Amino acid sequence: MTDYGHDLLFGSFITPSAAGAQQALRLSELADAEGLDLVTFQDHPYQPSFLDTWTLMTWIAARTSRVRIVPNVINLPLRPPAVLARAAASLDQLSGGRFELGLGSGAFWDAIESMGGRRLTAGQAVTALSEGIDVIRALWDTETRGGARVRGDYYSVEGAKRGPAPAHPVGIWIGAYKPKMLALTGAKGDGWLPSLDYLPEGVDTLPALNARIDAGAQEAGRPASAVRRLLNIMRAEFSATGTGFLAGPPSMWAEQLAEVTLNHGISGFILGGDDATKTQRFAAEVAPAAREIVAAARA
Repeated sequence: MTDYGHDLLFGSFITPSAAGAQQALRLSELADAEGLDLVTFQDHPYQPSFLDTWTLMTWIAARTSRVRIVPNVINLPLRPPAVLARAAASLDQLSGGRFELGLGSGAFWDAIESMGGRRLTAGQAVTALSEGIDVIRALWDTETRGGARVRGDYYSVEGAKRGPAPAHPVGIWIGAYKPKMLALTGAKGDGWLPSLDYLPEGVDTLPALNARIDAGAQEAGRPASAVRRLLNIMRAEFSATGTGFLAGPPSMWAEQLAEVTLNHGISGFILGGDDATKTQRFAAEVAPAAREIVAAARA
């Protein structure tokens, strides 16, 4: 049993389709009204059928009042970390402290290179992400005197003025699957943000991946609980009866997600898809029931 003790978060994973801009707004407003904690958005800047994720998040922040806004995950190779730090802090201030930074090392390198980004190997991308995190944190650190200085092979700042500071301690949630990325998540991340579809054995994969994050945290002198564990769920359906994982009534979903929290430490569940009815049931029926089960077990 692995429970890191975080309060549960429930959210929505929204595709920033240009054709579905109003749908993205409606889903975000629904999440805000129904009590979901997060609305999250893919970031593929090389995809012309998508709206720019940062512009969309800013628009959503202005149209909502309580839900937190998260890129899931931001494409670092096409968004320089020094500029990203200022943009993230600005959006956090403008939204009243409702922004968290989902961050990725990059994928689809042909598309990234076509947009002027630098092609990196897998190992180089991990190093670049580590340096990018250092740059972002240095620019957010307005308590330290003097300019920010980070010298890296891929990202550097040489005396850049610090600030603006975010309105709250913005979490950096890392999309990671491979050993080096998981170790980096443990060493420098505030959260881990994978997708269930990419885990080869589903939730049974979680113990081994959690162990790598825990080891990375321990090596960096951090408690394992410093890293919140979240999970994107892209394939799930409500039904009157069911025998599989997230393929049954809301009560079954709640029991299964509570089990994942208590056994594997996952404390954030983000439901994919653009189905407003499913999102509403997730918020109204699954989230409160799962919270109740976890609270009773912890008590």
